[in-house]
Amino acid sequence: MRRYDWLKEIRRLDPERDFLAIYRIIATHEFPWDITRALELALYRTYAVPSIGRLLAATAELTDRTQKRYDDTALLLDAVLEHGFDGEDGRTAIRRINQMHRSYDISDEDMRYVLCTFVVVPKRWLDAYGWRPLTAHERAAVAAYYRTLGRRLGITELPQTYEDFECLLDSYEEAHFGWDEAARRVSDATLDLMAGWYGPLAPVVRGASMALLDDTLLDAFRYDRPAPAVRKAVRGALKLRARAVRLLPPRRSPHYARQNPEIKGYPNGFRVAELGTFPAARRTGGCPVPHKEGPAAS
Repeated sequence: MRRYDWLKEIRRLDPERDFLAIYRIIATHEFPWDITRALELALYRTYAVPSIGRLLAATAELTDRTQKRYDDTALLLDAVLEHGFDGEDGRTAIRRINQMHRSYDISDEDMRYVLCTFVVVPKRWLDAYGWRPLTAHERAAVAAYYRTLGRRLGITELPQTYEDFECLLDSYEEAHFGWDEAARRVSDATLDLMAGWYGPLAPVVRGASMALLDDTLLDAFRYDRPAPAVRKAVRGALKLRARAVRLLPPRRSPHYARQNPEIKGYPNGFRVAELGTFPAARRTGGCPVPHKEGPAAS
């Protein structure tokens, strides 16, 4: 195989009909490392919306059981990608995601925004740090894939094109990004988890992670902005990596998230039906996390 053979295969496929096959190639052959990093960043961005960050803090899943939450999220999304929307494990993963989300008071607007991050953030990451950017053909397939996932998750008024996803993400962040103390705790716990994977290099990795965050995200969490030299060094290193990856032969075998070393909680394997949390069922519209009386903190 030659370096651009997978792209040639993608171009032979129809993005509206073959979106699953195209996205599998993108995520497991062309850019497995980049898609993992980009989806981490996508989910991290959502914490800066106070209604999302507060809920995640209230469940304590991302502050007290951060590694498990990371593993379960990655593995559930991975099961849909690997087995498809109609495969047994794919259906089970979607059912588990729906069971968890429907146990909490989550607005359809927030769900729609989270879905947008899965479409837009990886494209922007690859534009900046990938060995090649996504083509318009690929962007259409990614939008179709997540539009299908959104329907299976019961999300209404879904964006139709990549441009629709991007416009919604940008407008939602402009309207909703803001400071929240509980969301900051979730952010800190997530950064600590990811840096902790690298042992004694944890402080360096945490600093590098901060250098990849844009100013609107840093301001929402009230982090100090990294020095320009640090940002330049970190982003330059990722661009050098992209140049090196471009020279490598194409990946022949798919690489799924379940194969990533960051997945640490299931050394003996897992069952998709047992992933995630099993919160108490909602009663009379209630939510299984405690809420303070009166208006939410802003």
